[in-house]
Parts: sequence; structure tokens; C-alpha cells
Amino acid sequence: MKAMASNDQKDKAPLAEAVAIMARLRGPDGCPWDREQTFDTIKRHTLEETYEVFDAIERRAWPELKDELGDLLLQVLFYAQMAAEAGYFDIDDVAAGLNAKLIRRHPHIFGDVKAEDADTVLKNWDAIKREEKKASAVGEQSLLADVPRTMPSMLEAGKLGSRAAKVGFDWPDAEGLFAKLDEEIGELRAELTAETKKQDAIEGELGDLLFTVVNLARHLKVDPESALRATNAKFRRRFSAMERSAGGQDELRAMSADALEDEWRRAKTDEIRDEKA
Repeated sequence: MKAMASNDQKDKAPLAEAVAIMARLRGPDGCPWDREQTFDTIKRHTLEETYEVFDAIERRAWPELKDELGDLLLQVLFYAQMAAEAGYFDIDDVAAGLNAKLIRRHPHIFGDVKAEDADTVLKNWDAIKREEKKASAVGEQSLLADVPRTMPSMLEAGKLGSRAAKVGFDWPDAEGLFAKLDEEIGELRAELTAETKKQDAIEGELGDLLFTVVNLARHLKVDPESALRATNAKFRRRFSAMERSAGGQDELRAMSADALEDEWRRAKTDEIRDEKA
């Protein structure tokens, strides 16, 4: 009789058991779906699971976070198993590489380097990372070379701005970014009011505006992804309150623009009042 895990596997530590289960699922008598997956087919699941981890943290749903972290760990196990089958590396190599990196990049803990605050730790980390990349690079590489193009665009924009800032190519403070924001808004308005509107030019100016907003968030030490997700959640709450107040979707559709604005203001006022109560 087949079972998900043998008695031998059940005697193992949970992580080792998970590794063995994944090997079984990908084995000759394993699961047809698991066996046909590739690095490329699993990628989208990894992104989905990452966002589900974010969601559980933001909702402070700790039991759910435990499950979501398990799902995220599954992605690591999947990649490592496929890599082992191809002869690239295995899960032990992944863990060994991580252990070595953590020790190497924390010389203030595992060596004799002094670091009394978090800023010094980050500076040391960046310096060690640069040396590692120099040692492994073939020829001269761009400072931006290791920022993946496949990142979500908001995260990529923040990374690009941070990397450029390391050589001083940055706004000196947030005030400069506010001025840049005004400039980009003006350029977008100019494209929108041009005699001949060009969609690619409008898209380009809007992209410049978004890039500036992301870099403003960096200067303000705000994670733009978290900030936008919080605003999305706020919009959901207030719009749902509008629907309830109006009596449903059909009633909302029948309202004028002014009436909708009044409903929105009421939902906003009620939420702020409840938060203060």
C-alpha cells in the first residue's frame, strides 16, 4: 500500500521528512503533476506564495502565516529537488551556501569586526557583497547587473534607485524628489494636452512619475509595496462601506457622481471616527 510518507520518513526531523516527501513525489512512482513541473512552470507559484505570506503578515494572521511559510518552503524544496535531478545542486548545498554566507556577512558576530548599530551592519554587508561579486565576476559588470528584470516593477525601481545611490547618483534629500515629482507631473500634463497625443509618450511620462514616487518612498524609508497594499486595503473597506450604506451595487450605479462622492466622504469619516474611538 502506498502512503505519502513511509515509517522511515516519519522518524526523520520534519525538514528532512519534507525533503524526502518531495523526492518521492518527483520519483518514478510519484505524482504525475509534480513530476511534469519545471523551473519555469513553478515560478508563478513562487510569486503567488510570496504575496500570500505578505497578506498573512499584514493581517497578523499568525496561524495562516505558519501555513503560508510552509507553502513558500515547498517552492524551495521543489527547486532544489529539480536541481538535484539535473545534477546542479541539492538542498544541502543550498543550506550550506546560506550558512557560509550568513557567517561571512556577519563578521561582527562570527569575527572581530565591530558594528554597534544597524546602519554599520548594513554598510559592512554591502561592502562584503561587493567584494564577493568582484571575486566572482568575469570582466567589468554594471552596478545594476544583479537587479533582475523579472522583479515586480515597483521593487525593481526601488532596487535600481538604491544601487545608483551607492555611487552618489541620487537626490540629496526628499525635497529634491518633491521638486522632481512636480516636474514629472508637468511633463505628463504636457503630453496629455499636446495637439497630437502619443500613447507611448504618455506611458513613458507616467512611468517616470511612478519611478520618482518609488524613490521618494526610499528616501522616506517607506516600503512602497506595503504602503500601496495598505491603501488598497483601505479602499476596499471604504468602498464596501459605500455599498452597504447605499443598499448594494445597483443602487451605487444609479447614483450621480456628487452622490457617490458624498458616500465616499461619509465612509471615510466613519472609519476615522471608529479608529479614534
